[in-house]
Amino acid sequence: MECLLRAENLRKTFRLSRKQMKIDRTKNPLKVAANNISFECFAGEIYGLLGPNGAGKTTVLRILSTLIKADEGEATVCGHSVRTAPGEVRKSLAFLTSELKLDEFFTPNYLYDFYSNLHGVPADVAAERKKKLFDKFDIHKFAETKIGQFSTGMKQKTSLAISLVHDPRVIIYDEPTNGLDVLTAKIVTDFLSELKSQGKCIIVSTHIFSLIEKNCDRVGIIIGGEMAKQGTLAQVCGKSTLEDAFFDIYKQTVGEEAQ
Repeated sequence: MECLLRAENLRKTFRLSRKQMKIDRTKNPLKVAANNISFECFAGEIYGLLGPNGAGKTTVLRILSTLIKADEGEATVCGHSVRTAPGEVRKSLAFLTSELKLDEFFTPNYLYDFYSNLHGVPADVAAERKKKLFDKFDIHKFAETKIGQFSTGMKQKTSLAISLVHDPRVIIYDEPTNGLDVLTAKIVTDFLSELKSQGKCIIVSTHIFSLIEKNCDRVGIIIGGEMAKQGTLAQVCGKSTLEDAFFDIYKQTVGEEAQ
């Protein structure tokens, strides 16, 4: 299989404010959000990043998406370095996170056309792609409605459609089903499987065990900014459920750190 995304020894440290130090109950002004993170994702594969809140998952995804720079390490997307060729990386991937929201004063039609133009997608290709995506997520009848009037589920479906305007080979979704009702969550997870069948390389960050078990080919468990374990579900879980395996790994990792 073709490796479309590779992370090698990524490390990122943040300086905490006095307020954050007080919240975290620490006297150390530096927080290591990601430490020596390495993994690969291949074409036609869904790779799951699993970990508790604050584990470092989003930090890693932001580095891969060129939103922040790693202090150390390297990452490539479709052969392009996130350090030396960030523009080429952005052409090759989609990044969707709940922290990056669509402007609520605009409509799906306007935003889709705007981002298509931004990516230099030919008008005829953009129109055909928009029709397919809007049909897939039932957006057409709301195409001229302002985003601010949408439900959480409709906002997420619109965000998914717009993230794919340039038909990227690598797709990174941070908590794609967070806050969604069961019907919308099913639409989203089914769509991930469809993208996989198209040969896309997909990374999904989540803390939901069932999403990983039902959809991912491999999983990486991040705890305290470090990759505690990764591999296929069989390699990570053995005969246990993913939930049981995760808590065993968590106890081992936290116990080792406490010693």
